[in-house]
Amino acid sequence: MVTSTGLSGRALLSKNLLRLRHARGWSQETLALEARLHRTFIAHVEVQARNISVDNIEKIAIALDVAIQELFAP
Repeated sequence: MVTSTGLSGRALLSKNLLRLRHARGWSQETLALEARLHRTFIAHVEVQARNISVDNIEKIAIALDVAIQELFAP
C-alpha cells in the first residue's frame, strides 16, 4: 500500500530508521543491541525485506527514544 507521500509504509519506516540511526552515529548492531533485536533483522527492515510487527516497531522506537509515529513520518 502506498501512502499520500507516494511511499509504502515499509519505505517510510526504512527511510526514517536509517535517518534516525545515522543521526545517532549508530551501527545496525548498536541499534539491534539497544532494541534487543538481531542485527540482521534491523538490516532486513532497512532494505524493506522484512514485514515487521508492531511489537518490534515499538522496541525500535524505544531504543531510538522517539514516538512510534516518527518512524512513519513523511
